[in-house]
Amino acid sequence: MRHIPNNREYLHALSLLTLNSANSDSAVPYVGSLSQQERGVFLGLANRNHVVIRALQSLHQSATATGQAELVDWTTDVLTAERARISTALEILDSVCRGMEIGGCPLSVLKSLDHTPDLGSDLDLYTTADKRAVMHVMVDKFKARIEPRSMGDCLANKWNFAIPGLREAVEVHVQRLGQTGEHTHLARRFVTRRVWKQIGGYTFPVPAPEETVLAATLQRMYRHFFFRICDIVNTAGLVEQQNPDYAELKEVADLGGIWPGLATYLRVVSDYVKKYRGTSLDVPQWVLSSALFGGEKIFCHGPFLHMPLLPQAVGLYTSQVAKTMLRGNLSATFRLSLLPPLFSFAAVHSKITGKDHGIW
Repeated sequence: MRHIPNNREYLHALSLLTLNSANSDSAVPYVGSLSQQERGVFLGLANRNHVVIRALQSLHQSATATGQAELVDWTTDVLTAERARISTALEILDSVCRGMEIGGCPLSVLKSLDHTPDLGSDLDLYTTADKRAVMHVMVDKFKARIEPRSMGDCLANKWNFAIPGLREAVEVHVQRLGQTGEHTHLARRFVTRRVWKQIGGYTFPVPAPEETVLAATLQRMYRHFFFRICDIVNTAGLVEQQNPDYAELKEVADLGGIWPGLATYLRVVSDYVKKYRGTSLDVPQWVLSSALFGGEKIFCHGPFLHMPLLPQAVGLYTSQVAKTMLRGNLSATFRLSLLPPLFSFAAVHSKITGKDHGIW
């Protein structure tokens, strides 16, 4: 009886191809043995983990070297289609960034460009401008349609726009970051400390390395509670190539009440990298010692790598609330206090309807 592949195996193959491509020989025959339907599932996971280009480039090179013509043809077709999608998205994103800047909306492109040469499924922007200026640019200039907002979107002060000709939604965070929009001072750093990144012939404003790690921490440790393969690969590359200032990271993360989560995020990434490369990332020990847990707590569930909600995720949340309260930031404390009832409501709503749309 033929073995039926599962998500754990797919994620393992993707991890090999993206974290240790030089020693990913076992992944090539594995993907080559998949049926057409199974390859569709594998490709779907690669897409949800934002590693289609990085994983299939590695697979394509190995298949070419070993003379597996059918696998070469398949990867060529997938890579061609994905690169075309990314090319279109970058062209429009460049226009949006220029239009926003001209319209008085200083911005930084969050997360989406961290995946280069891949690209996220939506395009995230943060701006220090107000809602009125953003609406003027997006709706009047780009003829964008404002998508329905959830309660979480309203709380976080963000809007999603559909732009004609662009498959991806453009998500604009206006003056706030965080699950409940609790971060304002920290958020401004994403513009005041931004740097410029060249991709596909365009130049985009992006967060500095320290803010890039902060954004990943907020999204993974304080919002979604799971990791994608791209999060591991992106952060590993940043640590190795951009040498973030860890003292600066600690200072700003402490102000936001998220240092334990940031240190834990880096330890989880480092542990996962060690699993596939044999060596950890060069993160200072004083940073790793501040982590509440590491890769030993991470498990595969569905298409992603998850962390336990109890006590790990809840512990990070309560720590953030306590530190925010001690700093006397009543507005942020109030916003954070809304999370438990919203989370409970979302859980009940999801159980009844099978969807959480309208909540988060």
